[in-house]
Amino acid sequence: MHTAQRRRSPSFRRFTIWCVWFMRAVSRGQALGVPLVDRLVISERNSVSVNDVDLSLCELDASEMVDGFESGELSPVEVTDSALGRMTDAEPHIHAMYLIYHERARAAAAASAQRWRDRKPLSPIDGVPVTVKENVNLEGEPTPWGSAASLPTPASSTAPLLERLTARGAVVLGKTTMPEWGMLSSGVSTLHPTTCNPWNLSWNPGGSSAGAGAAAAAGYAPIHFGSDIGGSVRLPASWCGIAGFKPSFGRIPVDPPYFGRTIGPMGREVEDLARVMGVVSGPDDRDPYSLPPQKISWGDLEFKTQGLRVGLHLDAGAGTETSPEIAAAVSDAAQFFESQGSAVEIVDPFFSDEMLERVDMFWRAGHWLDYEALPVDRRGLLLEFIAEWCRAGSEVSGLDAVRSSNAQLEVAIQTLRATQPYDLVLSPVSPDATYPVDWPMPSNDVTRPMAHIGFCMPYNMSGQPAASVHCGFTSDGRPIGLQIVGPRFADREVLAAATHFQRSHPIDRPWPRPWERP
Repeated sequence: MHTAQRRRSPSFRRFTIWCVWFMRAVSRGQALGVPLVDRLVISERNSVSVNDVDLSLCELDASEMVDGFESGELSPVEVTDSALGRMTDAEPHIHAMYLIYHERARAAAAASAQRWRDRKPLSPIDGVPVTVKENVNLEGEPTPWGSAASLPTPASSTAPLLERLTARGAVVLGKTTMPEWGMLSSGVSTLHPTTCNPWNLSWNPGGSSAGAGAAAAAGYAPIHFGSDIGGSVRLPASWCGIAGFKPSFGRIPVDPPYFGRTIGPMGREVEDLARVMGVVSGPDDRDPYSLPPQKISWGDLEFKTQGLRVGLHLDAGAGTETSPEIAAAVSDAAQFFESQGSAVEIVDPFFSDEMLERVDMFWRAGHWLDYEALPVDRRGLLLEFIAEWCRAGSEVSGLDAVRSSNAQLEVAIQTLRATQPYDLVLSPVSPDATYPVDWPMPSNDVTRPMAHIGFCMPYNMSGQPAASVHCGFTSDGRPIGLQIVGPRFADREVLAAATHFQRSHPIDRPWPRPWERP
């Protein structure tokens, strides 16, 4: 099912849902005279084998699902069974899931179906399948952060994100994979098989929200949550050809909190990301950085380009040089905004290799503490690339530690100063497209591990909202992401701009299905 032609009218969405139902009825040999609601009740009361499941339902966007739930033409149980069936087919190939909550998801879907029959949905995502990242705590369940070295200590509490999704009726399918300690832009892990990019299993999905990116491209569900401290939502979104949103720092509470780390939604459609933001945003005392309540019309994605001042940023000033194909695709996107009345200006580099190296030094020193905290007999279980990266942190002096900590604030100040004149800033998400699946980082060099995050990481430090939206393919078929950045707290405006671009530039080829290839 090709769901990229946005925005579909409500009547078109209803027609799509009816077609799905009709084909399902015909393929199962069901009598069309049997009332639809009776068939839904039967499907909820009986276990459904994968062979009986319509595996296309999970590829509907969240709006189409909710329209179907409201009209009675779809059931959350059918959609959930479709998602679980898709995972059964695809997981042996892409390895996007760390845990799958089969029974818990089906129970949540059945409860949602009853609420929809009672006309009492809990939220705009009631019954919609979602996933969360492996590093999201669930009380009583270990949170291993992608590493076999992590102690299997059960979490003492459930994270705010998971609490809110569950309380508002979302069907949590499970947890997606992440790489070793979340500090790699890949799906390489000592805990589970390497996560692969559905577009080509020899390509990297990116990371650290590797499983979320791969799961979205494979159509497991409309909404997947990642986390981002230097591009970990936006990079896999770019390299998997999907959309990803890093909200303003503190918009979604993070527990345990960490400066610069932001939770954000990922999926095929920007509108789905906006739909869920109203459900998961808001303060929580467990996160001292969480923002106070702000009235935001998340459903209002109207966007006017006329008269906007737009910055075009093609040279990060640090790390890897932008490839010509990436620069050309992002420049074409800027021309689109210019053709619709925006004034586009070049943004000079405002980041530097020295800043990048100092922030990397801060991260290494912090993770060296984590390394030392491991029992000696578990240190050998850590991925050697990460172990070597951590060990460099042992050599950081007290003065250098302070300088590297201060560098985060310096990056924030420089970024805000450079972007302040603009309503939006457009840039690549990454200076190049994806890379070999078994490399832990694009450089494959532990001495230059962060050379690819020059366009992303500054906005983690400045706290500005930033989205990744697909803007083309390289000549060899690798997806390219456009980053759209707004001023601090302009989350709705960034999502509206990304929606506007996506509606005008739908993905121009079918979504990948590597499990169907011979």
